[in-house]
Amino acid sequence: MEQLELFQQQMKIYNIDAYIIPTGDFHNSEYVSDYFKGREWLSGFTGSAGTLLVTIDNAYLWTDGRYFIQAQEEIEGNGITLMKMGEDKTLEEFLIEFMKDKSTLAFDGRVLPASQVISLKEKLPNKSFVTDIDLVGNVWKERPKLPYSLIYKLDKLFTGTVYKEKLEMIREEMKEKGADYHILSSLEDQAWLYNLRANDVTHTPVFLAYTIISFEGVTLYVDPTKIDYSVDKYLNENDIHTKGYFDIYSTLKTLRGKKILMNLNKVNYQIYEQTYQLNEIINSEDPSSLLKAIKNPTEIENIKKAHIRDGVAMTKFMYYLKTGFQEGQEMSEISVSDYLEELRRADKGLVDLSFNTICGFKEHAAMMHYSATPESNYKIKGNGFLLVDSGGHYLEGTTDITRTFALGSISNEMKKHFTTVLKSNINLSMAVFLKGCTGVTLDVLARGPIWQLEMDYKCGTGHGVGYLLSVHEGPNSFRWKDVPGRAKSHEFIPGMVTTNEPGIYIKDKYGIRIENEMVCVEKSTNEYGTFLGFETITYCPIDLDAIQKNLLSQAEKDWLNDYHEMVFKKISPFLSKEEKEWLKDYTKKI
Repeated sequence: MEQLELFQQQMKIYNIDAYIIPTGDFHNSEYVSDYFKGREWLSGFTGSAGTLLVTIDNAYLWTDGRYFIQAQEEIEGNGITLMKMGEDKTLEEFLIEFMKDKSTLAFDGRVLPASQVISLKEKLPNKSFVTDIDLVGNVWKERPKLPYSLIYKLDKLFTGTVYKEKLEMIREEMKEKGADYHILSSLEDQAWLYNLRANDVTHTPVFLAYTIISFEGVTLYVDPTKIDYSVDKYLNENDIHTKGYFDIYSTLKTLRGKKILMNLNKVNYQIYEQTYQLNEIINSEDPSSLLKAIKNPTEIENIKKAHIRDGVAMTKFMYYLKTGFQEGQEMSEISVSDYLEELRRADKGLVDLSFNTICGFKEHAAMMHYSATPESNYKIKGNGFLLVDSGGHYLEGTTDITRTFALGSISNEMKKHFTTVLKSNINLSMAVFLKGCTGVTLDVLARGPIWQLEMDYKCGTGHGVGYLLSVHEGPNSFRWKDVPGRAKSHEFIPGMVTTNEPGIYIKDKYGIRIENEMVCVEKSTNEYGTFLGFETITYCPIDLDAIQKNLLSQAEKDWLNDYHEMVFKKISPFLSKEEKEWLKDYTKKI
């Protein structure tokens, strides 16, 4: 690859032995704007998660199990070696070995989290670290500009809690931790705090900014041209001072002898580097992280409304897909994905898609995050599973849903695997558990039926979902073990919204995933403690054509029948006569 060779030439000029290029932006966001997609531009790998390490002679790409198949295909012939996270050496392990007889490791200190750099420096003593060179910018001559979008305000009708109430909760936690200042870098947390949204990141309604909170005031560091009159008025009314986006670094240089609360997994290394020597750093999760994960009653009521809107689009899509396939209508992965987007955008309450739709037919569905291109685009004909993972941002909340559809005649093995995934989904949906249980505690309920087949899926079972924010939100999640370098699984608290998405993926054959969102609810409190459970809030049929009924217990059948009864009740009023009759058949009792 020409750009990789140019990059390695720059490394030689600066006497750099290895250079790290992560996926993140200045805020360590999961999804980033085009300006920050240097890893993708250099490697050709388009997945949302991964780290590229470039040496003078080679390059290595680390990514997780969701992307093994996709990454291998996309980097083929680029002179890049795929490093499978969880199977191969970690980046740190590789660097410890590689740097034995090397001296200089470099990266842009603004795009690596402080915690990662601190760990690298501990494990690579006596090595030279260059943290202020953006080699990507040196080589990428047609690099897009930093994103620009106007900021807008969310009314209390949607948020349920106003800014000053949220600020007070954060300051209470600052007091408990003994902090004088709190540096907030996470884009989602700032959008939540201020009840403001924008469109700086594709499919994530946030704006590039930093925040410094003290007990005397709050300063928002943001591009002032993104603030119109109404938002400026709102900021002034709430005593929120504003400075330029990059002015935070000059402010940090003025802090002396302060106790500063920051999340070293979120703030970039440059922020840490300019504060830790003359101040005391309190490394902790941002207080807003847990506060925003526990949705208030207004948010929960709105999220359910968003899921009805989304469920109507998904149900209409399923009707179109099933009837169109039977009638021999010409369809492809891209055409049906576009049609689903049209259905969502027909709803005036839609703000944006919550991520790029994943739509894979046959073996393409075995790639968890497959994205069709004109070159890979399958026509939907013959027999097989079509997996569609999609979602929307509405003013009432964010949705994330996956359905796998049986088209044509499918084998008994395929039906067995689909039914097993359904059993896994139902097991977790029906969970009743004591307060204090985490996603690690509960994940086995989902994996159990799949493990019985001595199979597994190389990802977590579910993730938290933001409120008109990132579709992936911590600290709640389902996974069977804690992962080094990531926050430990948090206990479930009523109000948390989490996805439930077990799956089976067989390379070169097919993929199956069934995903619903669930809200954690309190069941009861008695002499044994407080018991919690989940309420499913995604409303769309699960394909009866793919189920082997004899594999389901009576309790599982009852759950599915009750779920489909709820789907029909909530969705049918918004359908045409033909669609309603069709839905009645696809939500019938089994």
